[in-house]
Amino acid sequence: MRAGVLGKSSIVELLNGYFINTWVFNSDLGRIFSLKEPIANRYKREGKSFDTTNPLAQAIIKGWKTGSKKGSPVDSFVISPEFELMGKQQIHKLERGINRQKYYYKFLKNALTGKEPGLGNIVLSREEPSQIVLDVLKTPVIGYADYTVIVIDTTAFEKGGKLTIEIEIGRADAEGYFYLVDGDDDLPITEFVTKDMVLARAWLEPEEAAQIEYSFARGQIFKFGATGCNYRNEKGTTNAFSVRISVED
Repeated sequence: MRAGVLGKSSIVELLNGYFINTWVFNSDLGRIFSLKEPIANRYKREGKSFDTTNPLAQAIIKGWKTGSKKGSPVDSFVISPEFELMGKQQIHKLERGINRQKYYYKFLKNALTGKEPGLGNIVLSREEPSQIVLDVLKTPVIGYADYTVIVIDTTAFEKGGKLTIEIEIGRADAEGYFYLVDGDDDLPITEFVTKDMVLARAWLEPEEAAQIEYSFARGQIFKFGATGCNYRNEKGTTNAFSVRISVED
């Protein structure tokens, strides 16, 4: 968390009241490949080492691969006393022009209340009605679907609104199926998916874009799933995709 954010007293009070705060360098955990050898040589010179098998280190390493945007750098993790991930915020994911002090305060509060911000769950509100997610879809090796799932929380919009999901898929070989369902429903795992099985859907070939929309009468939870096309792609092939998820009243 950047020093400017820590200038807000409410964030400092929240951190002091509910969190134990520490810094861990990605390079010490082996995240940055080009630094692995220099770090190892430094440890050898100094006669010390960094235990990457301890629960805290393992939780951080797991966090690198969890959520809407994988990889480094990660600015903040929230980890429970049982070393379970509760939230993740990357500095590069912050949009320009937002109030970062308010954003981080909300991030910490959402983590404490179990909303798991940054771990694949998207919480939309009037203060933050739009978020961008980058992830990877996979063509199933067995069965008809192998979903990357994004849970979308629109409960802040009590009187309803229009959910819009703008989808772009990468240039790799895998084509993608994208489905939106109610939060209490399961994503379809049948070979053929009809309109009545989902709230909205899209199919994209590499380097294509599409948009799906769904109007809802009151705030609710949705599931958005992305999977490779099992009968057009080679098994196990992947592709990157990005989605901008937003709600309008």
